[in-house]
Amino acid sequence: MLIVGGGVIGLSIARELHKNGLRQITVVERGTCGKESSWAAAGMLGPQAEANEVGPFPEVCSKSRDLFPGLAAELLDETGIDIELDRTGTLSLAFCDEDADELLQRSQWQTDAHLAHEILSFEDVLKLEPEASSNVRFGLYFPNDWQVENRKLLSALRRYAGLNGIEILENTNVERLIIEDGTVEGTETNAGRINAGITVLATGAWTSLIKFGDHSAPFVVKPVRGQMIEFHPEERIFNHVIYSRRGYVVPRLDGRILAGSTSEDAGYDKGVTETAARDLRKMATEISPSFGELAMTDHWSGLRPLAEDGLPVIGSLGDFEGLLIATAHYRNGILLAPLTAKVIAERIVGNVRSSISELFSPKRFSRNRTAAI
Repeated sequence: MLIVGGGVIGLSIARELHKNGLRQITVVERGTCGKESSWAAAGMLGPQAEANEVGPFPEVCSKSRDLFPGLAAELLDETGIDIELDRTGTLSLAFCDEDADELLQRSQWQTDAHLAHEILSFEDVLKLEPEASSNVRFGLYFPNDWQVENRKLLSALRRYAGLNGIEILENTNVERLIIEDGTVEGTETNAGRINAGITVLATGAWTSLIKFGDHSAPFVVKPVRGQMIEFHPEERIFNHVIYSRRGYVVPRLDGRILAGSTSEDAGYDKGVTETAARDLRKMATEISPSFGELAMTDHWSGLRPLAEDGLPVIGSLGDFEGLLIATAHYRNGILLAPLTAKVIAERIVGNVRSSISELFSPKRFSRNRTAAI
């Protein structure tokens, strides 16, 4: 059993397969496990705060979010690592007419869908977050939108692999899938061939760089750079994840506050820029003037994997036997990791064809291309 990609998706799949009884699982990672976009993320679990309308994708995101309390408890028991699931809730704030219109529309469709949320007055917002800007008009409170310390989640998944005999091959770059008579037999890497009965591609923003035999991948996953900055005030000044239309701030339990994020078409360049830092500080200062006085303590970026229609790519590829895809989660890799892992594991272990894998099937891109290959 071969999993290509050691980010949150690949490591979650490895754990889920092991818990379902599979052994001889190998995870191949081009760099260091968990140190790409999964590490760079902010760990928000906010399907309600981010969705603009009712539909299958927000429903799937909510279903995966609801798996986190159980996942956090299991990982603590299995590894001793607390992934710091924070269920305080999330605020979305309006500062102008456009913000207000968007939040009222979000509130209306979520009311119609019977999703828990609350409209907060200016006074209510300041009771919850006294350091919020006095320019706030009103806010929405989402009690079921949470956050997790994504780096501790990755550490827990990595430790689970180490404790349970899951083989990790780092600094190993997969260059090509070996395809014989329509079946994926394994991969060619910079370290040689790896044979596998089943291969799972969980390769994020690097998916399109892998050859399918002698051809390019039958769908495109594009890297989108997201830059984040960090502050570390002497005292904790926020308790909730806070969104505006222009970004978000995420307070960690250790006192750090993350502010993000950009969305840049920069190819595979993971560099950071002064312009992004300035814009992110401006965004954060709109949420609270406190950010205008705080020193920036860190600045980093990650490459989010984006498919051409913006949806994940999960499932089988039709004409290729022995291959499953789990990529293109874009801004929702942390959020969708537990549900993606269950869908892939159920397919491998029990040949269960989930409605989720049908919804996000790679076949939507590849019918004609796969036939040509």
